[in-house]
Amino acid sequence: MNIKSLQNWLRHSVRLISVVVAMVVLVGSIAWLSGMFESKIEPGWTQASGTELTDQPTDVVHEVEKSYVEEAVGTLKASSRMIVSSKLLATIDQITVSAGDEVDKGQVLIRLDDKEYQSRLAQANRALEAATANREQAEKQFTRMQTLIKQNAASRSDFDNASRDLQVTIADEAKAKQAVREAEVMLSYTTIVAAKSGRIVDRTAEPGDIAQPGQPILTLYDSTSLRLEAPVMEHLAVKLHAGDELNVHVDALDRTFPAIVDEIVPQADAPSRSFLVKASVPKSDDLYEGMFGRLLVPAGERRHLCLASDAVVKIGQLEFVDVVLPDNNIERRLIKSGQLGMPGRQEVLSGVDVGERVVLHQPADVTNE
Repeated sequence: MNIKSLQNWLRHSVRLISVVVAMVVLVGSIAWLSGMFESKIEPGWTQASGTELTDQPTDVVHEVEKSYVEEAVGTLKASSRMIVSSKLLATIDQITVSAGDEVDKGQVLIRLDDKEYQSRLAQANRALEAATANREQAEKQFTRMQTLIKQNAASRSDFDNASRDLQVTIADEAKAKQAVREAEVMLSYTTIVAAKSGRIVDRTAEPGDIAQPGQPILTLYDSTSLRLEAPVMEHLAVKLHAGDELNVHVDALDRTFPAIVDEIVPQADAPSRSFLVKASVPKSDDLYEGMFGRLLVPAGERRHLCLASDAVVKIGQLEFVDVVLPDNNIERRLIKSGQLGMPGRQEVLSGVDVGERVVLHQPADVTNE
């Protein structure tokens, strides 16, 4: 074997050894990362030992029966709402209220320019005076003709003409009186008053604007007619009746108000499978139309587990209890808690069984563990 062949053989041998070493290192690393060189825990349950109950106070997990409610989210709306507008085409002279004001029935809200309608009324009164004068003159003429016809000093046609003139003037006077009444009514429309007591919630015009018939100027609602309108699931709505007493919780005020069911719309909403329930709430200066509220609907009774709040140990976002086993050992279990019950009691959804004993901790122990 010459020198060149020997060099080639050595070069290939080094490459092969490098590949083999790299493969061995790779396999060793994978085995180490997978825990092949560490001791394993045999499968199965191993009871924790070393923690026994001493003189710690304990409590028993109870099963209780509790009424519960379901919430129906809704909005406060007024059953009595009114749009204030003008019946005339006229300039607005004055608006006496603003949004948020409370008004009484009969209170003046808006005054319109009434010069044109004052002139119409004056014209109608002058026409009535003329019609009255004509009627009085016709009555005198008719009375005179009655006297003359009895004395055979007038013809029958003259008497008939006097009678006809009297009837025409009476009709003209009645027409003039009607025109006066119409002018007075039109003039009264220039002063707009509140038809009922309520609260102003919107003002869409200002003095100087032209009021057009039917165009909204003010919006008000009766603050005593507020009610929560909420869709209630059909399995609960069918058990409700008009007059039932419920509660309404208003989140913005963090207060609960008594409510009475006024109306249940007798048609279910197909997509949501719910009925619209309207429950009236008492008048309050803190309640406004459009506020968010929750209708609390009784949903029956249910049984659940309950234990002392001092038994719950919180570690981060997790909750545990220390359960006393029959052999007096303590086992820590993960639980899922529910709502708070009476003061010092906690609803438990999972993790313990009824009748089991749990260890009570001092508040400092619960927070520091």
